[in-house]
Amino acid sequence: MFRHWIWSLLAALVLLTTGAGRPALAADHAPDLVLKGQIAGPDNETYRRVPFDVPAGIKRLTVVFSYTGKADRTVIDMGLWDGTRFRGWSGGARDRFTLSAEDATPGYLPGLLPAGKWTLMLGVPNIRKASHASFEARVFFDRASGVDAAADAALSDKPGWYRGDLHMHTAHSDATCAGQDGVRAPCPVYRTVEAAAARGLDFIAITDHNTISQFDAERELQPAFSHLLLIPGREITTFKGHANVFGPTAFIDFRLGDKAVPDMKALEAAAAASGGLFSVNHPSIPYGEQCMGCGWIAADTDWRHVQAIEIVNGGVLAYSDAGDGVFSGIPFWQTRLNAGYRITAIGGSDNHDAGIDPKKPAAVGRPTTVVFAKALSTPAILDGIRSGRVFIDTDGTRDRMLDISATAGAKTAEMGGVLAAPNGVVVHLAVRLENLPGGQAELVEDGKPVALAADGSLDWTSDGARHWFRPGGRDAKARLILIGNPIYVNFAP
Repeated sequence: MFRHWIWSLLAALVLLTTGAGRPALAADHAPDLVLKGQIAGPDNETYRRVPFDVPAGIKRLTVVFSYTGKADRTVIDMGLWDGTRFRGWSGGARDRFTLSAEDATPGYLPGLLPAGKWTLMLGVPNIRKASHASFEARVFFDRASGVDAAADAALSDKPGWYRGDLHMHTAHSDATCAGQDGVRAPCPVYRTVEAAAARGLDFIAITDHNTISQFDAERELQPAFSHLLLIPGREITTFKGHANVFGPTAFIDFRLGDKAVPDMKALEAAAAASGGLFSVNHPSIPYGEQCMGCGWIAADTDWRHVQAIEIVNGGVLAYSDAGDGVFSGIPFWQTRLNAGYRITAIGGSDNHDAGIDPKKPAAVGRPTTVVFAKALSTPAILDGIRSGRVFIDTDGTRDRMLDISATAGAKTAEMGGVLAAPNGVVVHLAVRLENLPGGQAELVEDGKPVALAADGSLDWTSDGARHWFRPGGRDAKARLILIGNPIYVNFAP
């Protein structure tokens, strides 16, 4: 039987504490405001308003709500008005919501957050005549752009290797897939998310061109995918190359060469100010009409502000089916390593149709980027990429493993790490390769292969200069299908 619930709002006292920071998880800092109040039996089926002030310049607003009396069947619903319009209603279905210009919790409307008087609506569909209850609403203001998250908490708090796809498209840019009648149509976000879950991935970043509108759908989908982390992303598509920015949802102007973004310095500065991780995509694809703006030719790039390079692209695998074939990004990346930059190599399928056939290039999860992270959360995965403990599996399997360690006396380093080794010091390097039947480990020093012992190790005597060593794995057909990031010897920390 349908029951029409009437809601009521209660007057509240506003207690304040000041603060700024990341409210997406609503636990990183003290709330900016705490709204408290009491309700009793006479408040049953009434509305009251809880006003509060929103300062100028707020980028994201988050409310976390709690109340007592649930054991007595007290129910309090909530919604929100800004100074001029209704912004959403979640009733009793949620204990928190967040909204910004670009995205909002389902049930709430994204849009600018005007300064002034806002109203938290608390409805009381039920409280018994003799009951009393108290409520508390913690309000968090985000005054700066930063990393956003669709999940309210880490999907797993366990450190480990997590596998994902960092380059994918949906109907929010140029992806299509078959509709009910078999005719291709713009491909909705849920198709890609379902495909990634079916492949057993731990995380994905949907990177539609120049937009973050897809994240509103991701925020709705995330609770239903408790084992698949949805990382905010967008592909900045310029005339001089394409780059992904992972983490923030705030707008980043992509109009490189226009007065709004006159040069790469301005674009890189905007990405850095957003808190995002900047990754150059498919840099070695030929530049021209076949793929307009795809190859990276931005000569004024400051590589100190680039955290990753996509060295394996799913579309490129169609030409060689290996990481080092035609249009591979490895030579491009290694040139930057030889110049002294520590930039993490990653891969991405660049999928445009939610396809999951593991034998097909550019299928969801092919290639897979495997990241060692402290947890399965957006900040942890991005930190893992920055650390460089990352390898690429071009076939997108679930169990292959590649790692490297280095020891010099009492000093040790893992993949992505830096090891100091003065002249004459012997460094022991060990490559770990697992679940590649008939395969062989390899080691590359400064762009040139070096011989390994049968156990995958090498004792190397330092000359005191700067060097890097990256591991790899070739299958029984000699395809390079596992590509690891380097250990850096005598690089700046």
